[in-house]
Amino acid sequence: MLVGEQPGDYEDVAGKPFVGPAGKIMDRALEDAGIDRTQVYVTNAVKHFKWEPRGKRRIHQKPNSREIAACRPWLEAELRIVKPKLVVAMGATAAQTIFGPTFRVTRERGKVLSSKLAPKVLATVHPSSLLRQPDEESRQREYDRFVVDLRAARRAASKG
Repeated sequence: MLVGEQPGDYEDVAGKPFVGPAGKIMDRALEDAGIDRTQVYVTNAVKHFKWEPRGKRRIHQKPNSREIAACRPWLEAELRIVKPKLVVAMGATAAQTIFGPTFRVTRERGKVLSSKLAPKVLATVHPSSLLRQPDEESRQREYDRFVVDLRAARRAASKG
């Protein structure tokens, strides 16, 4: 089960998670990591698209703790129904929803941990962070690290 942060503009319009630019990166990384997306449940920790207008565009805004808490029962229900072998929390909002507000992806990235919500959780960056890298070299380096995290997730999920 992959848990992102919140829908983006493309996802909000389509009504499906990870169909925009970050979703394309995620799809490619899943393939490179040997994970079949059709075998993965994909969702977001926050269920609504929080945004502010900028010209004709709707620009993503980080959800606050109240919005995260309000959406948590939906994520808990998804976890009960899906019963995933492993949860991959992508980005700070997803990871903090699962582990609490003091959790830092930068410190715990790529490690298989346990939480009250799921027995096996691996935190990594959100694929949209790769889009914000300053240059091609940084984008490739961070993409490669993301694929390494997804490979670790695949191995951990296959262990039980």
